[in-house]
Amino acid sequence: MSHHLVEARGLHYRYPDGTPALADLSFRITHGESVGVVGANGAGKSTLLLQLTGCLLPTQGTLRVGDVLVSPGTLTTIRRTVGMVFQDPDDQLFMPTVAEDVAFGPRNLGLPPEEVEERVRQALRTVGADHLAHRPPYRLSGGEKRAVAIATVLAMSPSILVLDEPSSHLDPRGRRRLIELLKGFTHTKLIATHDLDLVLDLCPRTFVLDRGKLVADGPTEMLLKDDDLLQDTGLERPLRLQGCPVCARREDSPKPAEPTLKGTTS
Repeated sequence: MSHHLVEARGLHYRYPDGTPALADLSFRITHGESVGVVGANGAGKSTLLLQLTGCLLPTQGTLRVGDVLVSPGTLTTIRRTVGMVFQDPDDQLFMPTVAEDVAFGPRNLGLPPEEVEERVRQALRTVGADHLAHRPPYRLSGGEKRAVAIATVLAMSPSILVLDEPSSHLDPRGRRRLIELLKGFTHTKLIATHDLDLVLDLCPRTFVLDRGKLVADGPTEMLLKDDDLLQDTGLERPLRLQGCPVCARREDSPKPAEPTLKGTTS
C-alpha cells in the first residue's frame, strides 16, 4: 500500500445550502508528484483541499489516499497521512509559543515526550525557524508565521503536503525562501494558488478548475501558455511567460528612417 497515492473518482461536493462546489472530478496523483491547483475565485480549489484532509466529505463519488477511502471512519488515518497548511497561518498558530504549536499535533498522537521534542526540533530546523521556538506566534512576521505553520504539519510526519495559497502575504524574499523550502521536500504535494509563477517553479503538473470542474490536467508550462484556456477560466499567463512589455512596444513601434548624408547624389 502506498499512502502517497491520491485518487478521486467522480468526486462531487455540495455545500449544505445546495451550492455546488465540485462536479465529477477524477484524477490520480502518484508518489512524489507536485501538482498545482489553479483557477479563478470560486473555482473549487480550497474545497478540493479540504476534501483531501476529510474536513469536508464527498456528497458523491470517492476519494482515496493509498488504499484508504476518505470517510468518517478513516479520518484519523487520513490526517496522519495528509498534512494541510491553511491559507491563513493564524488558523494554525494558537499556542503561547512556537514550540508548543509545533508540539501540539505529536502530543495529541500520544507520542512520548522525548519523541515530541525531537520532532519539534527537527521540524523547526527544516524550515529554518529554530531561533523562534520560544517566541509567541503573534510576534512573528508573515514569512515566519508561514514557516512555523509548515513546521506544525511536518512534525506530524505526513506523506502528503497540501498547501492553500502558501505565498499569500509574503514579501519577495519570504516568497523565494518558501519556494526553496518546498523544492527540498520529497513529499507528494498539492498546491492551490493564484501565484502562477510559483506553480511554474514547483509543480510540473497542474489542474485547472473552473466552477467546480476539472477542465484541464497536464504539464504546467503547456497549460499556462494556452491563452484560450486561460481566457475561458479567468486566468492570465504568469509574468514569466508574458514576455517583456517594453521590448514588445519597441518591436511594434515604427522603425526610424535610414539616415542620409547631405550632399550625396543618387
